[in-house]
Amino acid sequence: GAIMAVPAEDQRDWDFAAVHGLSIVRTIQPPDGWEGEAFTGDGPHINSEWLDGLDKPAAIAKAIAWLEAEGIGHGTVNYRLRDWLVSRQRFWGCPIPVVYCDTCGVVPVPDDQLPVLAPDDVEFLPTGESPLKLHEGFLHTTCPTCAGPATRETDTMDTFVDSSWYFLRFCDPTNAELPFAPEAAAAWMPVDQYIGGVEHAILHLMYARFFTKALADLGVAPKGLREPFKRLFTQGMVRMGGGKMSKSKGNLVSPESIFDRQGADALRLAILQVKPPAEDVDWEDFQIEGCERYLNRLWRLATSDPGVITSTRSGPRTAADDETDKACHRLIARITDELERWSYNTAVAGFMEFTNDLYRYVQSPDGPHIDVLTEAVDTLLLLLAPSVPHLAAELWERRNGTHVHEHPWPIADPAKLVVDAVTMVLQVNGKVRDRIDVAPDITEADARDLALASDKVQAFLDGAAPRTVIVRAPKLVNVVV
Repeated sequence: GAIMAVPAEDQRDWDFAAVHGLSIVRTIQPPDGWEGEAFTGDGPHINSEWLDGLDKPAAIAKAIAWLEAEGIGHGTVNYRLRDWLVSRQRFWGCPIPVVYCDTCGVVPVPDDQLPVLAPDDVEFLPTGESPLKLHEGFLHTTCPTCAGPATRETDTMDTFVDSSWYFLRFCDPTNAELPFAPEAAAAWMPVDQYIGGVEHAILHLMYARFFTKALADLGVAPKGLREPFKRLFTQGMVRMGGGKMSKSKGNLVSPESIFDRQGADALRLAILQVKPPAEDVDWEDFQIEGCERYLNRLWRLATSDPGVITSTRSGPRTAADDETDKACHRLIARITDELERWSYNTAVAGFMEFTNDLYRYVQSPDGPHIDVLTEAVDTLLLLLAPSVPHLAAELWERRNGTHVHEHPWPIADPAKLVVDAVTMVLQVNGKVRDRIDVAPDITEADARDLALASDKVQAFLDGAAPRTVIVRAPKLVNVVV
């Protein structure tokens, strides 16, 4: 098929460009350290002339405004509405409340005879037809209009019908008179955070929004309820061999064997680590063995294995003790922020980096301070508890005699988050070329000057002036040539 010709922002284009040796120019600034693949998220535009520095919505609006000002185009809304065939030839789903009468024709089931419930004693036979068609007690009924013999509709509704408003029923689940009371829905709705699979990110959400608006217009739902969800997050799919995992393809992986070999926590950590949760991932990319090794290292550290911790000390603290204490509070701030932003993979990287730091700390010539080490390891277990709940609970109980999941989330001390220097990434045309340490409060002008003074950046300028310099002090400077 056709490609979009934006290899830096579309993985298919990236793969095509890599195979054919085409130049890859980023037009969206990726996060720090993003290398080797397309970045499909949002960020400031680069290499885009008068759109530089704008995020996608702002860039789109500015481009449309320019087209309209030049009289060569205008913004419009594309509607892709189509009929929704809701009937399914299967047992699973709500029975359609319609009967067929030879005298009266198609007759809707009256309200006082609703709901029509599916029988619970159907037989599932390989006939190619719905089991409801073979159930005599369900199939044959009387006509609501003439009381003559009639048959029920045996198709059921698409299960999207159920999933389009179940969240409203959750607001009032015991109501025997109404699907839900409007005042109950008004108290709970809209949903603050909705999480779903990417394969349902279009149709299901469209149906859910349609149902919500329609029910509000009918007075069934609160009049002011126009959107069912405040925020949406769609997670990617797990693929195997380049294709979607599915029962029909027989390419599923049973977790039980992994539980037996590496444990549930190792699998959980591997799932969180492999990629940002919004992206599709190949099963072959999961690093379960590496996560198992990490958890074993964590166990040895938290249980004070003699092979890891030979001695501890008390008394006055050293500079190494203070730095470890500060690193612990930086970890609290980092993990709290990354979990709130769904950045689970970078959170796992933070766990591993801090554990490595603790190993270096306990094996230093002076040995670790007992209070600093205790707080650092306990904090690490608290932060890890949502990700590896079983191991964290076991280690916490061994160390403290209580349950880790009943302990409050740690809070970082702002005074310990102050750093003397940060690492600023220097890029040329979106590619990392150098890293330098700078003051956290460095000005944009100073950051620009330091970037242009870098020998590694100068090597790419080759004596020429840059076309533009994008500064995001103190983290990033991107020189565009």
